[in-house]
Formats: sequence, structure tokens, C-alpha cells
Amino acid sequence: MNFESFKWIRKPTEFAIGPDRIEIITEPHTDLWQRTYYHFRNDNAPVFQMETEEKFFSFIVKTNFSDSHHRFDQCGIVMYLDSENWLKGSIEYENETFQHLGSVVTNHGYSDWATTEIPADVKTMWYRLSRREDDYCIECSKDGKTFSQMRVCHMWEGAGKISFGIYACSPEDSSFKAVFTDMNITECAWKPHDGQQPD
Repeated sequence: MNFESFKWIRKPTEFAIGPDRIEIITEPHTDLWQRTYYHFRNDNAPVFQMETEEKFFSFIVKTNFSDSHHRFDQCGIVMYLDSENWLKGSIEYENETFQHLGSVVTNHGYSDWATTEIPADVKTMWYRLSRREDDYCIECSKDGKTFSQMRVCHMWEGAGKISFGIYACSPEDSSFKAVFTDMNITECAWKPHDGQQPD
């Protein structure tokens, strides 16, 4: 994949970009979150992404986070429009027993967090972000072949030009190496709904 069209939002101090691999060393106290529940706003995680006006596509990436070790260490897929409008999918380390596989959707400055607990020994995960105009689907896969739905959502500011890519962060006093490989853009794998017809 050609990374020349990608741009940093908050470039990390330590990173490496190869022909088919990106590494990010996270910095302590970096995160993406807006208001809900915690009543704080964090908007300082590094994001590496590209712009598009394409209305129908899928973006796939494999993440390796075998170095994560502290609560909330995370890396994954992201669509960052601005500080108050974005979505992300990732695994957040919790402890030596389990971690959270989940997604966050932030519309107009308020975040939600949908999660499920998975074993702590999972150290790689594929993600697929699909767009159908201003609606989006986040999926995950253990092998890059069979994907499971994590989230379907609407982005209120996601109808026009958007930016999407990868991110990594450590919200608490931690740092780890996040590795991204096997990135690809394909035709939209999220097919039109074939049930109830539109109103």
C-alpha cells in the first residue's frame, strides 16, 4: 500500500514506516475520548490516515500488539474527522486475564464504547472498516478471512470527504510498540441490506 497519501495527525516521537509495515511506539497519557461518563476530553493520540471522497469502500489492516501490557494500551483502525467526530475499533489491554475488544463512535463531541471481553493472550487482530455513504461498519477477524461484525453506525459529519487509517495510544503511564501490516483498500465488502425496504 502506498503511504505517501497518508498524513499524520499528532506525529509520534518514535515510529517506523516500511513498504508494508508501520510501527508506532506509543507515548504515555495519549488517548481519544470525548466527555461521556468520564467527563473529560482526550484528543492527543497519534493518527495516520488518508483522505477520500469515495462513498463505498472497505479498509483492512492487521494489528499486532504483543507488546501491550498496561491498562487501556490500544491500537487499531480509525476514521478521524475532527476532535468531536470520529470512530475507532481496537483491543484495549485490561489485565493478565482479559482485554476489551470494542469500538468507540463519537458524534458531535460525545463518545460511546461498545465492548466484549476476550482472553488476554490474543495478540493480533484484523479490522475492516466499510463505508456506505454516511453509514459505517466495523468488523474484526482473527485470520484476515472470516470477519465478524462489531458495529454499524451513522456518522453525522461523515457524508462527504473523510479521513481514515490507523492509531495507537496509551491513556495511562505506559508505552508499547504497535505494529500494522497487511493494509488494503477494496470494494465495499459491506453489501446493501436485502431485507426491509427503505422508507
